[in-house]
Amino acid sequence: MNISVVGTGYVGLVTGVCLAEIGHHVTCVDVDEAKIAMLQQGKSPIYEPGLEELMKSNLQKRNLVFQRYKDTSYESVEVIYISVGTPQQHDGTADLSYIFQAAEDIAYKITQPAIIVTKSTVPIGTNRKIKKIIKSKTSIPVDVVSNPEFLREGSAIQDTFRGDRIVIGADHPEAASVIEDLNRPFGIPVFKTDIESAEMIKYGSNAFLATKISFINEIANICEKVGADIEDVAKGMGMDQRIGNQFLKAGIGYGGSCFPKDTKALVQIAGNVEHEFHLLKSVIEVNNQQQRLLVEKAKERFGNLKGLRVAMLGLAFKPNTDDMREAASIVIAEELVREGAHVVAYDLIAIENARHVLPMEVEFKNSIEEAITGASAAFILTEWDEIKNFPLNEYKEIMKTPIIFDGRNCYSIGDVEISGIEYFSIGRKSINHNMKVPSK
Repeated sequence: MNISVVGTGYVGLVTGVCLAEIGHHVTCVDVDEAKIAMLQQGKSPIYEPGLEELMKSNLQKRNLVFQRYKDTSYESVEVIYISVGTPQQHDGTADLSYIFQAAEDIAYKITQPAIIVTKSTVPIGTNRKIKKIIKSKTSIPVDVVSNPEFLREGSAIQDTFRGDRIVIGADHPEAASVIEDLNRPFGIPVFKTDIESAEMIKYGSNAFLATKISFINEIANICEKVGADIEDVAKGMGMDQRIGNQFLKAGIGYGGSCFPKDTKALVQIAGNVEHEFHLLKSVIEVNNQQQRLLVEKAKERFGNLKGLRVAMLGLAFKPNTDDMREAASIVIAEELVREGAHVVAYDLIAIENARHVLPMEVEFKNSIEEAITGASAAFILTEWDEIKNFPLNEYKEIMKTPIIFDGRNCYSIGDVEISGIEYFSIGRKSINHNMKVPSK
């Protein structure tokens, strides 16, 4: 099929490239001329394993075209995906201005009947507004279909080809069947429903996963106080098929482009229909507190952090991405700087993006070794394999005082006990050798 994808951000780019890979002819459209020029060279503006390789392959096969938005962008296309951003506004609601602008542009430029597929995460009722906008400006028949994405950053390609389900929300069975056939080569189960339910499935799914994360973090905080081990607790809980073992990894909270934005948006959506979503508000509050947990542990250990050299290892909100949106490292860096610490930071991929969002006082390094040299404390914030596999003995040799605050539980307690390092993690016992901290 001939497909246009509006927006070459994370969702739009992955969607367009993967649709090209299964044999469709895809034109990805964006107003950002510099980004389009970069994409036309086969270079991805985002870090996502496997994405750039698929881009180059389909550019060579001419299944994939990147084009700056122009009057002919929607000529002779059968399906148009809207994948533009819906950033969070100050009140927690989603900014839909880009969505509605895309709808207007489509209405003015389409030349034949088409199916408009909303891939962006949008509040309930948005797809109907999109259809209303388009129908008010053109007599050309269109159907609007909700097709939310369920991609995890760092494994988006795998999720596209091996996902759990494809959700299609439509008013007309014929439109739903077209989108089902379009996606058939992925070989993934399709669930068809009405538009409002499809919109809610996306928010409900992310809110539930965020709830699991905040719940296990609260359990972890109790574990520390009663002497239990959160990893054993989570494993035992996860063996229950009713609970499952996914998203039961204790740490310093969730971040990224989806969970923070979608949980806040769902609270606002509930408020708009006069429903107080107490549970989800608590989930958000727990996550906000959890992101500050390591700093509190460090203040308890050192008394105060003024003049202390602190290494932050890992800056992205999760491994295998360069995304810094709502990353715990932002909150932690701000807190450390506020406490007077000298902060040095390292990440495998996200340093350039981190420069734009971390405090200007943060000093960036090019390796773990450089970051921890002479440091009195190391904060592990992202569980990159490079960090998880970094030898414990090197902390002991390089740091001023080998004290680790591990926000991702990267090391086993047994290995730490043998190493002789002081170690504070999440939901597990602390390893404190009563080392004397040198003067600052």
